[in-house]
Amino acid sequence: MSDEEQAGGPAEDAPRRAADARPPEAGDKDKGRDKDRDRDRDKGRDAKAASDEGRADSGGESADSEADEKESERERAAGRFREHTRNPLAEESGEDGPTGLAAASRAHGDAKQRFVNVRDQNNFDRTHFDRAHIGDIYLRMDARQSGAGMRRGPVPDEELRGLRRAHVAPPGYEGLRNALRARRLLVLGAAPGTGRTSTALSLLDDVTRFAVEAPDAEPPADSRVWRVDPDDGVGRLADSLGGEEARRGTGYLLELSLTRPGVLPPDEIGLDGLAAALAGRNAFAVVVVTAGSAANQLLTGRYGMLCPPAPTQELLTTRLRERLEEHVAAAPDDSPPLEELLTRAEELADRKEVRDAVGLEDLRPAEAELFASLLAGRLLEDVSYEELLAGCRSLAADQAQEWFAGVDRALATVPADQEGSAGRTAALFHPVAFRIALAVLGGASHSTVASAAHLLTWELSVQGDPDNTPARPLFCDDPASDLALSRASLTSGSVEVAGTEVAARLIRYRGSALPGAVLTEVWDRHFPARAPVVRWLRLLADDPRPQVWMRAAVAAGELCVQDFDHGYAELIRPLAEASTPRRRFFAATTMDQAAGHASHRKAVHKLVDDWARYGTASLRWSAAMALGYGNAMATMGATLDALARIGVRDEGGQVAIASLNVVRLLALPDSAQVLRRMNDWTLHKYVEYQDLGLVTTVRLMLTSVDEVLFDESGSPLGDRGDRPLALALAATRPELVRPMADLMWTALNTARSREVAMDALESLLRAAVRGKDAERARPGLAALLPVLIAEEQDRRRLDWLLRRMMNDPENRLPDAQARALWHLAVPARGRTGEEERNG
Repeated sequence: MSDEEQAGGPAEDAPRRAADARPPEAGDKDKGRDKDRDRDRDKGRDAKAASDEGRADSGGESADSEADEKESERERAAGRFREHTRNPLAEESGEDGPTGLAAASRAHGDAKQRFVNVRDQNNFDRTHFDRAHIGDIYLRMDARQSGAGMRRGPVPDEELRGLRRAHVAPPGYEGLRNALRARRLLVLGAAPGTGRTSTALSLLDDVTRFAVEAPDAEPPADSRVWRVDPDDGVGRLADSLGGEEARRGTGYLLELSLTRPGVLPPDEIGLDGLAAALAGRNAFAVVVVTAGSAANQLLTGRYGMLCPPAPTQELLTTRLRERLEEHVAAAPDDSPPLEELLTRAEELADRKEVRDAVGLEDLRPAEAELFASLLAGRLLEDVSYEELLAGCRSLAADQAQEWFAGVDRALATVPADQEGSAGRTAALFHPVAFRIALAVLGGASHSTVASAAHLLTWELSVQGDPDNTPARPLFCDDPASDLALSRASLTSGSVEVAGTEVAARLIRYRGSALPGAVLTEVWDRHFPARAPVVRWLRLLADDPRPQVWMRAAVAAGELCVQDFDHGYAELIRPLAEASTPRRRFFAATTMDQAAGHASHRKAVHKLVDDWARYGTASLRWSAAMALGYGNAMATMGATLDALARIGVRDEGGQVAIASLNVVRLLALPDSAQVLRRMNDWTLHKYVEYQDLGLVTTVRLMLTSVDEVLFDESGSPLGDRGDRPLALALAATRPELVRPMADLMWTALNTARSREVAMDALESLLRAAVRGKDAERARPGLAALLPVLIAEEQDRRRLDWLLRRMMNDPENRLPDAQARALWHLAVPARGRTGEEERNG
């Protein structure tokens, strides 16, 4: 290459160069580099891949044969090296295809956020604060609170007066009242615990007072509002209104349980008959049902309406005012006024620690009453701060206990020989299966959660009745009811399909504490359910979608924390020894999630270290993936030691997976230590360590940020997208530029790694001129390239590479972009006068 050609840069005479021309051989390696390091590296090269091109041999044909053999061996060494740099997660065969590391990392970061606020809190001891006295109020922290239940007969006037004072009307209350006045009958659907009964009583109180105050109305003989026995049903209530003894101007509250065996929802004709009978007596009725598939026919008819929950803040303020008014009335004159106490209570409720302990976006009436009592008790010093937090955590735990209590009792009422009993069993299991699936896969698409719920429904049904094949309910889904009954919400978002984002409806719990509370409830209180849940999680581990298997792996880690002995034996160890990379990755993620809990960190460290030292090939593979998260050892040094141990064993048989996880560690704050260790490996006397350092360097050049960044919070790389990791580090961490450039230079100047390192350098160059993040990738390349291309030989190599890219028939690099890349590598102050004249 002439000086004139070099001075002009790559864009001047590209047509004269062949696209597949051989790159310039490494020469003048001593210039600008440490001579001793080069000599050490040359001595340590693998004898089979060592280069001795200048050796003369007077043996004639034998010399040519020996040269050919060495050339063949160099090619084989380069081929082996290229194999080491392939994606170790793409080993699976079949239609499932390779495991996407970028999609898995994004799903992992999203899944961890569902448990980060309640870490080490979802397994708190429920018994240490299960009841308390706050002033004259007696509280029980138990979902199974005893109560009188629904009594048949009149509602006392004092209860109605208290209701008028304390009831918080839900949105749309006026519409509900108008509908009841116009139709005389209202079927009110809502989830249990949302205040539906209080709303129904308030509606009946309003409309019967209006009826009594009418000029021609006759006042009822005793109470204006009556509760009706649920066993009476709509038909019996209508019949009772036809008798002479029937009361006039009365409101009737009837709560129907449509899940009991043999109970059928009333049809439209029966409801019309009841409405006519009510009109004849100037009376009103509200039929309360649980929203769900069994009540759909009622709620979509002319009398049906949904009852929304009351607004949380107004509900909480009302309950706080009730509690504090009692204190202010009995307090001395110098005590703080009511408004000041309310302000202090609201400030206490808004503390992040308190909000995280509550973990619910919306409070139901009973929850708001409990929370208000706890806040008032804390202000009045009847409750300690620790008891306040414990009581707040009990809200989500009590909700989970309420969801799962009594499911088996309901199943026991289904006769085994009854026609359709198998389908009814599956339908009863479906709501709890949906809540477990939502706890495990929250944040995924609604269809994904629903599909997983049906898989779990099958497993639960088989466990509950192993002698019969369970029926698959085909039309038991009711998305609106699932949302209401499971305190879930749908949002618009996107999911990744084959590397492309597509629009989707995402579903999650309305509360950060609910996923952990549900998993704790299932695992700790319902031991027979563990077996079907474990089988189900293993099915999810085989799902090719990262949004499924990665979320399931994180949730499995939370389950294992509740009982690590059982989780390790049933989930972690079997999957860590599996033959497929995805299952081993699943086990590694589960171990990492468990390591996030201080209570289990040492155990995880010991297990991963044992896997890395003494485990089978599958266990060492799993250990490497666990180490890549950065939590599986006490220090970064110990983590790198374990990865090196895995990478060099068996003549570097697992150098690919070890190098991949070394690169994952570069996304963590201590990336400078990782680069120093990589440099030490390239200088090592054993070729296996050299290969580990070189392979890791090449993989660094080929890896994007989104493949390794599994926790974006607080990371300067969080907005770096799919840009190359090396360029993102160069742009955000200037002190890493020199160590990375030295490692890349070594890979470019080593015989067995030269070819693949050149391809990796090409990918870095293209990232700065092509794609949506090109402009954002360019600062990193501008920082890295001048340090990497510091000598004349380096410039020749870059010149050759740019010309090859410009002549690539499938992906030609435009001349202007080639010139821009050249100027990034050779800044103006470093160019010769001839280079300046030629541009």
